[in-house]
Amino acid sequence: MDWSDFRDHLATADREGRRQWIYPRKIAGKYYRWRTWFSWLLLAIMFAGPFITIHGNPLLLLDVVGRKFVVLGQIFWPQDMIIFAVATLIFAVGILVFTTAFGRVWCGWACPQTVMMEMVFRKIEYFIEGDAPQQRELNKAPWHAKKLLKKVSKHILFFALSFLVGNVLLSYLIGWQSLYQIITDPPAQHVTGLAFMIGFALLFYGIFARFREQACTFICPYGRLQSLLLDENSIVVAYDYKRGEKRGPIRQEHKFGQRRAAGFGDCVACNNCVTVCPTGIDIRNGTQMECVHCTACVDACDAVMAKINRPPGLIRYASLNGIERGQRLCVTPRLVVYSVVLLALATVLALMLFTRADAEATVLRAPGSLFQQMPDGRFSNLYTIRVVNKTSRDLPMELRLENLAGSLQVMGGNLVVPAQKLLENSVLIELDSAAMKSGTTPLVIGIYSDGKRIQTLKTAFIGPRN
Repeated sequence: MDWSDFRDHLATADREGRRQWIYPRKIAGKYYRWRTWFSWLLLAIMFAGPFITIHGNPLLLLDVVGRKFVVLGQIFWPQDMIIFAVATLIFAVGILVFTTAFGRVWCGWACPQTVMMEMVFRKIEYFIEGDAPQQRELNKAPWHAKKLLKKVSKHILFFALSFLVGNVLLSYLIGWQSLYQIITDPPAQHVTGLAFMIGFALLFYGIFARFREQACTFICPYGRLQSLLLDENSIVVAYDYKRGEKRGPIRQEHKFGQRRAAGFGDCVACNNCVTVCPTGIDIRNGTQMECVHCTACVDACDAVMAKINRPPGLIRYASLNGIERGQRLCVTPRLVVYSVVLLALATVLALMLFTRADAEATVLRAPGSLFQQMPDGRFSNLYTIRVVNKTSRDLPMELRLENLAGSLQVMGGNLVVPAQKLLENSVLIELDSAAMKSGTTPLVIGIYSDGKRIQTLKTAFIGPRN
């Protein structure tokens, strides 16, 4: 397929819009080795993550149902929503900064979709069905015992691995202890949990067995953001057209330094960069939405350059200005602005994390209650206090009146908030009439734990009008 309007169509669809299956060839090279080692590290972290604990808390837990997030052992509750909002802004601005400087390096090197597809499922497919030419022949061949065996065994392995990956992801949502309980208990006790297990397995099986690169093309918005985020100084996987054009195969008369004289460049039109691309594009046409910067084309082209005794880097990490003008990466005003915003947000987040209290309390007047006058002439108000313990240990709490002389009594004795729990209790406050104002008197209540004030609450004390 050689359409001149390559930016107006997808490499994975024909002119009628039908899916064209991609058969990328096996690739070898230094970038592929580095990606493999890095992928092993990421996969080890992913599979070990649910079992790693910090101070007794998971490394990462996103318990949406229980309204509790655990990140690096730190527990975050709905009361910490502002921290989550700032962290989300940092993530978004970080994408802007990183993409502006380095393009889609994340997609090719660290995206879970790319890592799992290229480093796990694709390798299984190569092992069972062979390289791209063998896969094409197998799919075109009529059904026979050998083809059936290969197809069935491949899809069984795909589903088993998808089931494993789905369960690992589920353990990040509910914790591995809950997942283990779902697996070991009778199925009737965990119908919802089993439904999610099967649903996740089918989802990942569909993505890696069938949907594949379409997830990057149709679902992920990152590729569409490139036109907004990239500029002439962004580092991308690029073809050096000044060195490569005009393209043409090596002929006998061009072998001894005569290609340039004949008007040809270093590109020998072998199309290896196209046949190894997991999204089916031709990188020689320039930066495209489907390119995930996986560097497969770089390794393929460098191997060809080595065979014809030409220097590597015809396809390489470079910027547009680097290819056209030979400029090095420079810091653009837009990158500076993004970086300043990112630094400011990171500073705000750091301050919020360092000043974050172990507990958070709210105090409200008890619904429907009025002030009472005591026999000694003092007045009393009844309040309801709610305290959330954000830590993994029980916290003893002490309440003190900060701005007025009076008495504060917690109903039921000492206030001890269980770990990771919400405690609600009643508080009776008494004031002398001399300390009260007409109608409403402002109150300041200090919340103390282990002798340290962790929060200050403001409320109102209701009394008679003069």
